[in-house]
Amino acid sequence: MSMPGNDGTNWGVLVIICMAIFIMVIDTTIMNVSISALVVDLNTTVPAIQAVIAIYALVMASFMIIGGKLQDVMGRKKVFLVGLALYGAGTFTASISQNVFTLLLGWAILEGLGAALMLPATTTFLTATYEGAERAFAFGMWGGIGAAGMAFGPIIGGYLTTFYTWRWAFRLELVVAFIVLIFSYLLTEAKPTAAWRDIDVAGTLLSFGGLGSIVLGILIIRVPELWGVVPVILGIGILCLAVFYLRQKHRKERGEMPLIDVVIFRNRTFTAGNGVSIVQNVAIAGFLFIIPVFLQSVTGIDAFTTGLTILPMSLAMFALSVAASRLAAVVAPRTLILIGFAVAILGTVMLRGIFSAAMVPGEVIPGSVVFGIGMGLVFSQVTNLTLSSTSKEQESDASGVLNTAKQMGTSFGTAIVGVVLLLSLVSGMVSGIAGSTFATGASEEEITEELVAWAEKMKTGAPPPDVSEEDMPEATAIVDASVSGAMQFSFDAISVLLALGLVATFFIPSSRRKEGGA
Repeated sequence: MSMPGNDGTNWGVLVIICMAIFIMVIDTTIMNVSISALVVDLNTTVPAIQAVIAIYALVMASFMIIGGKLQDVMGRKKVFLVGLALYGAGTFTASISQNVFTLLLGWAILEGLGAALMLPATTTFLTATYEGAERAFAFGMWGGIGAAGMAFGPIIGGYLTTFYTWRWAFRLELVVAFIVLIFSYLLTEAKPTAAWRDIDVAGTLLSFGGLGSIVLGILIIRVPELWGVVPVILGIGILCLAVFYLRQKHRKERGEMPLIDVVIFRNRTFTAGNGVSIVQNVAIAGFLFIIPVFLQSVTGIDAFTTGLTILPMSLAMFALSVAASRLAAVVAPRTLILIGFAVAILGTVMLRGIFSAAMVPGEVIPGSVVFGIGMGLVFSQVTNLTLSSTSKEQESDASGVLNTAKQMGTSFGTAIVGVVLLLSLVSGMVSGIAGSTFATGASEEEITEELVAWAEKMKTGAPPPDVSEEDMPEATAIVDASVSGAMQFSFDAISVLLALGLVATFFIPSSRRKEGGA
């Protein structure tokens, strides 16, 4: 197989796209290892940072489809550059944040919108530039660089956070964005095929409302007082998405341009591939959120050491993402994905039983490496397999839907696994306090609320007011034991989700022929 880049332009396209992918991927992983520093510097809590991470992925997911469709109106290069400008503005805003709301504006909203415009264009640049074996190689690098971002993001973020400040992580992204802008002349423009009046604004709002309501419903599960409205919010989200689907179908039938051609979902490979992508990103996002929370709040290690602890998993993912692009020549892609999910489940089973207050951070490495190997196998195959199952005319729709699925998986993963962690934490606190010997006049409910609030600040805030200095060792032990138990439940949840991904993979046809749009 010849490598892309026999001429300078082709090689330049791949390099520019990989740089853009790299900064978008490291964006979340950089901040995951910096949660403790963010909580202190912005005077906030873990659930607040969890919400910002989930909203970042939600904004990307909600506007990913319109980002893909705007390529038909403006051309893929113009859309990419507009997204790059928004992304740069967001990184600058996030770098000067003084509170969680400014971080939300810069990181979650501006960067999220920018990435929603850039990311679909990265896949269409590759499909338009490369064919056959070169396309498979390009997508292997696309996935490999994504895995590399996950590998080096925690190290870069951890180093900057520990020895300087997490703000430099955003400034570093801004520098890379400028480099991408300088060399963007290598990217080729596509001729617009639609007009602004063809854009379905109502459909965009339905998509945002539907996906946003589902994520919001998941996030507020952690508040028992709001459980009554959770089914309503989730129901609204599902209804919005159902209306969105019917609206797109109706627009297609009337000869109007839909945001997505829903006929694409008749393609079994494409639909199942998107399901697999969602599960894959749920598992990775959940892992990358809860591991730093445990390591920094219970074992007390800093951000850089946290990054070093996560590094072996990320390197395993990166290595398998690249190597499996070669394996696909002799092993069916579906088989590699099935093996990947099975190996990842083994990794989560290995991880669930190791968490305790006495745990050494290095104990995370064996299970996390096995998990990374499994996810690397999945990561390497699912993008090319899913997009290659569609026709050339469906490229924009396919990339928009696939990237929406990936980001929804990230948002769902942070929300679902984070909520499981926090609910399990509260349950552990209740049990621990019921058997405690605190000498205080406060009720068990009041002590529970104070310890939960302290834990949500990763034990960085003021000690619980109703817990005496003499009782603090016991209170700390209860918090650490509760977090450890919550981690076990969280990895059980990840295992179940990975099992669903394994089942979804069986719906991908075993043959390599194109379906639906071929």
